[in-house]
Amino acid sequence: MMRRKPLIAIFLGVGAIFFASMSLWGQTQPSAGAGAPELVVWTYDSFVSEWGPAAQIAEGFQKQSGAKVRFVSKGDGGALFSSLLDIAKKPNADIVIGLDDRQLEKALKSDLFAPLKLVNLADVQKDLLLDPSNRLVPFDFGQFAFIWDSESNIEPPRSLEDLTKPIYRKKVIIMDPRTSTPGLGFLAWTQAVYKAGWRDYWKRLSPSILAMTPSWDTGYGLFTKGEAPLVLSYSTSPAYHKAYENTERYKALKFSDGHPQQIEFAGVLSTSQNKLLAQKFVDYLLSQECQSFLPETQWMFPANRSAKLPASFSVVSKYPSVNAKVQDIDRDPSDAANILISSH
Repeated sequence: MMRRKPLIAIFLGVGAIFFASMSLWGQTQPSAGAGAPELVVWTYDSFVSEWGPAAQIAEGFQKQSGAKVRFVSKGDGGALFSSLLDIAKKPNADIVIGLDDRQLEKALKSDLFAPLKLVNLADVQKDLLLDPSNRLVPFDFGQFAFIWDSESNIEPPRSLEDLTKPIYRKKVIIMDPRTSTPGLGFLAWTQAVYKAGWRDYWKRLSPSILAMTPSWDTGYGLFTKGEAPLVLSYSTSPAYHKAYENTERYKALKFSDGHPQQIEFAGVLSTSQNKLLAQKFVDYLLSQECQSFLPETQWMFPANRSAKLPASFSVVSKYPSVNAKVQDIDRDPSDAANILISSH
């Protein structure tokens, strides 16, 4: 989960967005025969990182089907979505993993995805099934929260409004809503709480922001390096530190505003030349076996009700939820980012 990077500045402009989306990661199992079919999966950075689930999933599916799986990172979730919608290029992939519920409506309107018939969908939590056509199916979920370093000697905030207080000047790390699904989720959170006044909130928040990073893993890496005591992440993040560092130093803060949920989806592209095999892969992704990989690689809750949570999740709390949608997904992410950029 944790990639440590030294970058401290706010990422500005298109160049940084492209940088975040250019890294390619391939994971192909060498034991498969030379003539074995190969599936190409577009996803986001942390899914294919050294701590992510991609390698285990590829190995498990290869054992089951004999097929190879190659994962390609397109940056964070927002950059992944932009790559899919690039009208100048057709996605050269079979499967997409990592779009979220705030992108769902626009993704379905794109007609990029094929309807799926999946055996393991019966074991998925019903409240996560947001697409009746099953073109995009949920594979994990979590709640956004701010993580606080309890050894920072700074008082923890208890609400979004608290984050604007002078004591938090240059103490907060968030993600860019144009390129990152956590950043987009934070935008939706502020819109749910402040309604039409959300832009004024972002202006008040600006002095508190140390960095607006293009991806979650970059932002969380800055946080774990001690660059700031507060970072936007998930309520499940403390489980990582419990499992791998045996510490409860990093706390997920409960805010009085409530906490938005994020649901992540997978789908098969209509342009895939391997639709049946790709459908089998998505079914495997939803299986109890595969879902058991997710809590301690994705650090999210598995969508399959039969998947067991590890002991590390004993430090995770579920907070009161708030329904948070982006008011205008085409315009608002840029507006929010520009508010911070213009004030720095």
